[in-house]
Amino acid sequence: MTVDPPNARREVIAARLANGQPVSAGTLAAEFEVSEDAIRRDLRALAAEGKCRRVYGGALPVSPVAVPMAARIEGDQGRKRALARAAVTTIRPGEFLFLDSGSTNLALVEFLPEDADLTIATNSVDIAAAMLRRQDLRLIVLGGQVDPIIGGCVDAVAMQALMQMRFDRAFIGACSASDEGVGAFQLDDATFKRAVIAGAKRTVVLVTDDKLEREAPYRVAGLGQIDMLVVEASATDMQRGALDAAGCRTILIADPA
Repeated sequence: MTVDPPNARREVIAARLANGQPVSAGTLAAEFEVSEDAIRRDLRALAAEGKCRRVYGGALPVSPVAVPMAARIEGDQGRKRALARAAVTTIRPGEFLFLDSGSTNLALVEFLPEDADLTIATNSVDIAAAMLRRQDLRLIVLGGQVDPIIGGCVDAVAMQALMQMRFDRAFIGACSASDEGVGAFQLDDATFKRAVIAGAKRTVVLVTDDKLEREAPYRVAGLGQIDMLVVEASATDMQRGALDAAGCRTILIADPA
């Protein structure tokens, strides 16, 4: 198959991935009559755009809601900032906080109160980088191998560090939130989040409206285990009612202004 490289070739590969087809570097190299190195460059570029997930020998399709952290940061910033403004009102001076990796939790950094003697732990590369611009905060970074989809570390190294900490308040990232609880798309991420909840006195989850409509395969916690959900003002009465009926302790509604 002859396709003008590399952009046109990448468009063909991206279309297959969008249709749910996994791709093999060796097979694509033979098909397009190029080297496997050229295909690997294509796949790296597509992965950076959030169009696939690299695996040994090729790439897998990525769910539209499971794109890399780097590709999620710019989206819906106004909505995430509104949730963050509401959520930080729950923080008390002197607390030890955990900020779980996620683009919504990243928005919290801007609004954390100044001179409140806060210590922040995070497993997120982007949150840690943003924290460095805040001289009034103490920062602890949980290390390990960074997962580009999650945007942080959730492996055994990060888990070992996590087990030595007890948080006053943890802000948990969520891929979905419904009457069935808070969910995640990856098993290791869900396992890590459960450990964070176990080590926190209080847990808070910021939820954009789209997460109220999603289903995620791995359960993180029932709503009775979450102290507070912060939802958008545009969440419907039916959605809020379902969360309340499922045992949600507190629902904080974010002011969109």
